[in-house]
Amino acid sequence: MSSTFTYHFDTPTYKGISTVPTNLFINGKFVEPVEKGTIDVLNPVNGSVITPVAAGTAADIEIAAQAAKKAYKECWGLKVPGAQRGGMLSKLADLLEANADEFAALEALDVGKSFTVARTADIPGSVAVLRYYAGWADKIQGKTIETNDKKMAYTRHEPIGVVGAIIPWNYPLSMLSWKIGPALAAGNTVVLKPSELTPLTALRLCPLLVEAGFPDGVINIVTGYGSTAGQAISESMIIEKVAFTGSTLVGRKIMEAAAKSNLKKVTLELGGKSPSIIFDDVDLEQTVKWVAHGIFMNHGQACTAGSRIFIQAGIYDAFLKKFTDHTLSLKVGDPFAKDTYQGPQVSQTQFERIMGYIKSGKEDGATIHVGGERHGENGYFVQPTIFTECKPTMKIVREEIFGPVAAVIKFTTEEEVVEQANDTLYGLACSVFTRDIDRAIRVAHSIEAGTAWINCANFVDVNVPFGGFKQSGIGRELGEYALEHYTNVKAVHINIGHRL
Repeated sequence: MSSTFTYHFDTPTYKGISTVPTNLFINGKFVEPVEKGTIDVLNPVNGSVITPVAAGTAADIEIAAQAAKKAYKECWGLKVPGAQRGGMLSKLADLLEANADEFAALEALDVGKSFTVARTADIPGSVAVLRYYAGWADKIQGKTIETNDKKMAYTRHEPIGVVGAIIPWNYPLSMLSWKIGPALAAGNTVVLKPSELTPLTALRLCPLLVEAGFPDGVINIVTGYGSTAGQAISESMIIEKVAFTGSTLVGRKIMEAAAKSNLKKVTLELGGKSPSIIFDDVDLEQTVKWVAHGIFMNHGQACTAGSRIFIQAGIYDAFLKKFTDHTLSLKVGDPFAKDTYQGPQVSQTQFERIMGYIKSGKEDGATIHVGGERHGENGYFVQPTIFTECKPTMKIVREEIFGPVAAVIKFTTEEEVVEQANDTLYGLACSVFTRDIDRAIRVAHSIEAGTAWINCANFVDVNVPFGGFKQSGIGRELGEYALEHYTNVKAVHINIGHRL
């Protein structure tokens, strides 16, 4: 396998050449994996092989963890002032911003997402996260705590040490920034595994890490399968904390492995089945657009997707008509076309999973109002789909589909919809649409979810915490709250007068 991969983009939205390293990035160098294995990265538009990349295994994770441990002890952590750590993060943000078009093209290539969306949302969002935590790097501090006049006590917020990060395929660069931003700002070193489906932007970032000035071993990126490299991160006796974004099923396995090894700290951002609640006093035009954004953004491949759409009876027909028209207007097709909203699903496996849920919905008695079929003949494209006549017991209502499939449910009263919205194992997010601010706040407070959007959907901010209730996860990402999960609090007691 070649140590680099070069792709020539000649598309309506981007023309350029990208050269991406394909080996593992460990201790500041690109190295072949111990077992010499490879993983084929596929183009979801047509299923063809884009390039092979290195397949790291447990042995490579161990080498990376050792490198990260050495770097933490010798050239990172509290040995590097926060202002210097922040300077490197800020430089990395600048470099990413300068290469934004290329990174957006790579995300469109292996994820299948719209280049326009990646360029205007994903890449700028990642830059913003890095800059935000660059600003925090020299502001992590403890407290002086009054006890009595013969004793002084204070706290230190110290780095944990080596942090493992396992990121998903739906937002590769965004999730990378969400993990390394707070980890590095707090003084930790990192061993990160990108998804084997979408590793290109993580690998392309590695030369920028060197250019930004990060010492060797501070950030190590190991491509590999979840069942090998990901499992090794969870089981490592060197890694002291693991941050994971992905399915609830895998989150359970990571938590178990973390407990059975060295009882490492975990933060888990897991699945969701978010409700969008539409009361009959809404601004129809705006609400339709936000609700569609809530479910169809990123091809429905978002943990916060508002896949359960509750419409109050008084507005049900009017809303459904406009929602239908808007859904039918969404352009599905080539990620590099200027007007594409939805590209292909990420893989054959994900395509088949979604089509399986659509089949289940039909078998359970729900009505396909829009879509429900494959789009085109090649690739992993799925039509944006709306089900009506949905019941609470149906799989399409209860389980996370992770695709462009909406289950529409009619409701009458506020009390009824709150009960139905909370009837789920998940608790990641919700959206409430109404012009009545009292009701908006009341319902938002009543929904068991970590994020509540009022008159909007899928609208995160870098300085606002994000995370779930119930089986949607543990801990918070983004904002100041995320830093709590990347530091250990040490209490220091100083005797200045007590005598035994």
